Amino acid sequence: MSDSAPRVSVVTVTYNSAAVIEPCLASLRGVEEVIVVDNASRDDTLARARQTRPDVHVIASDTNLGFGVANNRGAAAARGDYVLFLNPDAVLADGALTALTTTAASFPEAVLLGPRIENRDGRPIVSHDADLLTRRRMGAAREAYPATLPDGPCCSGFLSGAALFARRSALPKPAFDERLFLYFEDDDLCLRLWRAGMPMVYVPEAVVRHLGGAASRPSPGLLWRKHWHMAWSRLYFERKHVGFAAAHALAFGRLAKFGAKALLYLVSANSTKCWRDAARFVGTLAFVLGVSAR
Repeated sequence: MSDSAPRVSVVTVTYNSAAVIEPCLASLRGVEEVIVVDNASRDDTLARARQTRPDVHVIASDTNLGFGVANNRGAAAARGDYVLFLNPDAVLADGALTALTTTAASFPEAVLLGPRIENRDGRPIVSHDADLLTRRRMGAAREAYPATLPDGPCCSGFLSGAALFARRSALPKPAFDERLFLYFEDDDLCLRLWRAGMPMVYVPEAVVRHLGGAASRPSPGLLWRKHWHMAWSRLYFERKHVGFAAAHALAFGRLAKFGAKALLYLVSANSTKCWRDAARFVGTLAFVLGVSAR
């Protein structure tokens, strides 16, 4: 590793990500510092990472720390002026990093910058938006997306955590709320920055291809944990930013909704959707009962 500080550090968090880590790291040509924070993978993720990128800096955990904690560890180890938090199932297109660093230089007050994120077919994914509380109130106005994608950089209230380019010196420390184990970490960080008057900029010239949902091997256990945490984290976000009463009102409505849907899918023998909504119900109930996500 060079003694001089790199311009950009890339941090990616892995968990049984062997199927996707190689193209991710291979796309990071020209990046001087690449940090992989591994959440106790049981496959050959790290072997493939080291083979693809021999100079990779690996931070290996014996337990699954969760997305936010792992990213915070990577950011703490990073030495670059900028940190790109990148999902392991994401690939940088040619010129993406140049577009991000050039735009960051043009907007020195911006703390976060976000690229245009596309799915594997090249279609845009919603990767910039109003903050979560605002877009919840927008209703039909959001249906115009993505027909109204901007042609150039623009300020935004939300940028997707699948690929976040951050000015390291301006990031809160820690950047991500470590009480969130999985999901809504990006919504939380963006809302905190937005409320503090710290600008975030969407950069459509920078393109990242995101495979989506492919960062870990699918399994019934993973599906359960995914929807459990999605339910729990959404309510934690509501309590943190709106208040106890609002969070619990939302929770009780969701208990009825997810419980009814799980029973309906059980009766109709749709096991996958029954499993999904049962996980959402249990995650919601855990929040109401004060169970921590960690």
